[in-house]
Amino acid sequence: MDSKEFIEPRDTELGSIRIADEVVAIIAGLAATEIKGVAGMSGGLAGGIAEMLGRKNLSKGVKVEVGEKEAAVDMFVIVEYGVRIPEVSMRIQENVKRAIETMTGLSVVEVNIHIQGVVFPSLEHKEEEIRVR
Repeated sequence: MDSKEFIEPRDTELGSIRIADEVVAIIAGLAATEIKGVAGMSGGLAGGIAEMLGRKNLSKGVKVEVGEKEAAVDMFVIVEYGVRIPEVSMRIQENVKRAIETMTGLSVVEVNIHIQGVVFPSLEHKEEEIRVR
């Protein structure tokens, strides 16, 4: 993927509008983490284990390829144990596409989801559920 610093400028009567690629990546990362079942974004595999990133690094789990009017996105995601991965992936695709198109005016041609890991519930969380029942 060629990485451009800025999306091609759009000229208006008042001047041009430029949106940095990282802005598109952050929009995509935020849209993905809004989906129930997404534990977080993945920064890649470190020693065979998916490294989960916090909210400050959302663009690190996202690769974007942006042209003049279109964008393609690759998302590297960690999901929660027990979710239906195909359903969560489709919801991510829909939400990311909608967010990018609404906020930037770009047409999103593809959103590729790469599941990098699964997070299991902690023992503390399980004990809380047992006490609530």
